[in-house]
Amino acid sequence: MTKIKDVLRDLNPWWQGEFEIEYKQREIYEEIKKFMPLPQIIALTGLRRVGKTTLMWKIIEDAIENGFDSRNIIYFSFDEFREAEIREVLRGYEELMEKDFRGRRGKYLLLLDEIQKLSNWEDQLKSIYDLFGKQIKIIISGSESLFIRKKTKETLAGRIFEFKVELLSFGEFLRFKGVDFEPIGIYERELARLFAEFTLTVGFPELVNVKEKVVVKKYVKESIVEKVVYRDIPGLFKIRDISVIESLLNVIMEEPGQLIELSELAQELKISRQTLSNYLSYLEESFLIKKLYNYSRSRRKTERKLKKYYPTIISPDLLFREDAHSKSRVFEWLVVNQVKAEFFWRDPYKNEVDVVMTNGEPVPIEVKYGKIDTKGLLAFMNRFKVEQGYVISRDKEETRKIGGKRISVVPAFKFFLVFAKS
Repeated sequence: MTKIKDVLRDLNPWWQGEFEIEYKQREIYEEIKKFMPLPQIIALTGLRRVGKTTLMWKIIEDAIENGFDSRNIIYFSFDEFREAEIREVLRGYEELMEKDFRGRRGKYLLLLDEIQKLSNWEDQLKSIYDLFGKQIKIIISGSESLFIRKKTKETLAGRIFEFKVELLSFGEFLRFKGVDFEPIGIYERELARLFAEFTLTVGFPELVNVKEKVVVKKYVKESIVEKVVYRDIPGLFKIRDISVIESLLNVIMEEPGQLIELSELAQELKISRQTLSNYLSYLEESFLIKKLYNYSRSRRKTERKLKKYYPTIISPDLLFREDAHSKSRVFEWLVVNQVKAEFFWRDPYKNEVDVVMTNGEPVPIEVKYGKIDTKGLLAFMNRFKVEQGYVISRDKEETRKIGGKRISVVPAFKFFLVFAKS
């Protein structure tokens, strides 16, 4: 308990003085604020180092600015306290502040970082919420998808809202750089250059102004990949040989957008098909990879078809290669992640579309770093009777009308600043 109280003092500087953070606007924060007045728990999930803790600090700063009693705000991180319990944290706070939650006086803000490190955290959180939910607004974070497990959904049903904190968007990157290029048409050359610079950050806020290759490589490897693979995943899942899951991740990081046939890859990795399926699931839940389904209007057909896998973060070695093939793969990886793709399309004749967006009518998108090819797009548009398609290019811009179909070729920087918002 003494150690928890010491850590609480260090982690809550606003108890003893003014508190101010350096914050750049994140798109998701406006959504989070809408849910702050509601009693439900707010959960922030996402990959390591994407800015979850900074968002928590922003919540604290805004609460204090709006008149919330700073000494009624409690922040604690379980990153180094896997054996602690939430009640211990609250008791430590009560002893430090000479308060008693059972007195039910005043409102409190409780922020619990890296909560997934605790065993049985769902039941602990439910107990605190049910006892003090009208008195304490609870914010939690986790570097895994907290709601994959059936137990979590059942235990916290109706008590929690989840917000996934993504890697930086291109628009957020420009805000972090302090850049506001409007109207876009005047600054296209500068924006194209900045988009290339944005690619080298891999989407991490801490890499926004870093240009040294060795720093980027070391950051991605040691601060993200190794910590998730060798620390987070073994603590969450029972894995016999962690080197196999690292090899699997490297396969996907080096060759993004693979169509994975489970039996073949399992044989190559010398593991069972079921083990491979489990490992892919663990990497997804830890936000290191994402799965794209082959688009169909029939959900059953979609589930049966082969899936594509993309890394959330690209291999740093691939990122800095200069050959055209590597640059094309990196460009495709970035676009797929930026549009938050869930579907691609491939037919038996090997016509293919990189991304299918599904808000309403399907919108097909091809990603082309070099030569523009619309064969796959037209096949999709004819098959599903779609009139508009897109090609996201490195630098080309034009409109093609073919057989009553309209295909807009748009540079990536412009697509993410204009088209993706419309």
